[in-house]
Amino acid sequence: MNKTGSQLPDEVPVLIAGGGPVGLTLAALLARQGAASLVIEADEGYCSGSRAICVSRRSQEILGWAGADRPLVETGLSWAGGRSYWRDTEVLHFQMPSEPTQRFAPMVNIQQYHVEAFAHRAAEAFGELARVHWSSRVGAVRPQADGVLVEVHGPQGVAAVRAGWLVACDGGRSTVREQLGLQLEGTQYEGRYVIVDIVQKTKRPVERLAWFDPPSNPGSTILMHRQPGDVWRIDYQIRDDEDPVEAVKPGNVLPRVQSHLAMIGENEPWEPLWISIYNAKCLTLPSYRHGRVLFAGDAAHLVPIFGVRGLNSGLDDAGNLAWKLARVIDGRSPGGLLDSYSVERVHAARENIAYGAKSTEFMAPPNFAFQLMREAALRLAVHDDKVRSLINPRQSAPIAYDGSPLNVPQAGDWASELAAPGRPAPEALLTGPGGPLHLTSCFGAGFVCLVFNDGALPHGVKELAAQGVAVLEIAPAADSLGQARERYGLPSAAAQALVLVRPDGYVMGRWPGLDPAPLLAALATHGVAA
Repeated sequence: MNKTGSQLPDEVPVLIAGGGPVGLTLAALLARQGAASLVIEADEGYCSGSRAICVSRRSQEILGWAGADRPLVETGLSWAGGRSYWRDTEVLHFQMPSEPTQRFAPMVNIQQYHVEAFAHRAAEAFGELARVHWSSRVGAVRPQADGVLVEVHGPQGVAAVRAGWLVACDGGRSTVREQLGLQLEGTQYEGRYVIVDIVQKTKRPVERLAWFDPPSNPGSTILMHRQPGDVWRIDYQIRDDEDPVEAVKPGNVLPRVQSHLAMIGENEPWEPLWISIYNAKCLTLPSYRHGRVLFAGDAAHLVPIFGVRGLNSGLDDAGNLAWKLARVIDGRSPGGLLDSYSVERVHAARENIAYGAKSTEFMAPPNFAFQLMREAALRLAVHDDKVRSLINPRQSAPIAYDGSPLNVPQAGDWASELAAPGRPAPEALLTGPGGPLHLTSCFGAGFVCLVFNDGALPHGVKELAAQGVAVLEIAPAADSLGQARERYGLPSAAAQALVLVRPDGYVMGRWPGLDPAPLLAALATHGVAA
């Protein structure tokens, strides 16, 4: 880890406040786009404790764009489903959508400090384009017409850094947000969960485990996830009348953990690593852009842990913002492009909050009525398959940007809306010159035009590269499984079409036929032409 004590620069194109997984990933993504940034982090290194532990398939793709996917996949524990129990009876066994041809598993369990380390190393590979200063925190923030003057407190004293853009990735207690006088809006739930990391060897498969009213801890809800290094992550709900200060003391935590481990037959020796406490919040800023200040991750929104949308939504913020900010910095796009970042990601946050609120009300019922409804659902689920969907934790999934100002209205007839404008570009396994090719591996750098054709390309399509758009031909022979044509909505195997995919892997527009004129017009209209 680079604990640099070098002098802070007087001026930077982008100052990122917060060196957690979102800030470090954003720095690497900006560097890949050619934009320089400086990350300042108040702590002297990576976080302690597991914290955010579940990394979705979409987040693995984003970390892949940054250059951090390989160590994450090699270190993490992949999983695709889970089990829920009422007392000691299994009431749900769920599986997330997955198939052998997918590039990544639906979910990977890994401690947050690993994600921070991998993102940091990826950023370091870009040299001076992505610098990190530890033990440095934001003080005063003074927005200006053409930038932001930021007071930075570091090991060598206080320095004034002028940033062209300031991105606040400084967490739920964001200093930047406080300095601008901004308030998160929404709901904070009263139910509290103690979070415990323990070391214990186990042979159980990697899956999400949940118990409602277990005999080991009557009245509580308990979640368990395996993590790398023989670590169990255990979350359990405490009673409303319990003092949270007392609740995290080892003398109160360890007996509850031991009781549950004994109940499920985990009898290997164990020891605690980390204890913390948490309560669910459904909060967001109404806008993530305030002049030259942008917000991402927990500084912008706080969503419940149930459904693992916190870190994953923050990484999606970084993936959405990086290409837009880089284009604005180098003059390829007007500053108004950044308004679409706020529109899209606020919409995503509200969707995540809606799902998270439903999960929270089931996992930690906010009142007696919800408690009664949950118990009724759990009792019925023992014998009735149709009720079991009510217990499904609704794991994190990419949000469609319905209503985005960047979406291009589509013409023609399409067999599927899976790849409609504003939707995440679907994965497909293709046959390339060098062997199998995952389509999503082609995204993350610049605009990509998928050309569905079986013959010579028209000259106009070939010239798209001059407009900064990479061209990827998908002939029927390359799409031998038929996944691309089916998922991108082509009405027949012989149909021709152009599909424009944004640098963040979202579909911007699709057109029947091979005329590039409407595609080029759309790029010009939205200010994203080369």
